[in-house]
Amino acid sequence: MKIAIGSDHAGFELKEFIRGMLEDEDMEVIDAGPFEFNEHDDYPIYAAGVARLVSEGKADRGILICDSGIGMDIVANKFRNIRSALVHDPELARLTRRHNDSNVLCMGALFVDDNTAGMIVSNWLDEPFSGADRHKRRLAEIADLERQLVR
Repeated sequence: MKIAIGSDHAGFELKEFIRGMLEDEDMEVIDAGPFEFNEHDDYPIYAAGVARLVSEGKADRGILICDSGIGMDIVANKFRNIRSALVHDPELARLTRRHNDSNVLCMGALFVDDNTAGMIVSNWLDEPFSGADRHKRRLAEIADLERQLVR
């Protein structure tokens, strides 16, 4: 699985931790930056970079981290075929995969420590989409809405 990852300045340390964790598990990681801490790094640039990689099929999934996770989530969901979820709890990570087939995970560095973030990422990567008819129907409804919207 190919995972794109990015953060802003507030999420940089957690991004580096998660990137290392993924690489230790022999995952292919595309680091969309930043590559060093800079307090002026803003979330829209990095969120767009990761979301674009997933939207275009150059990455299977994406992980985004800022201070709250909210800004990253908002930006990621602007891209076609992105189902981004803001998660601060390991069980919600499972649910967003099982029910929503989320392909971008957003976390807030202010709300999760390294250990919790590691559990969230592991759960999110390991949990399959359930494929239940009701969930497929809802995802089809979302895709229909995307096609109707001008971007």
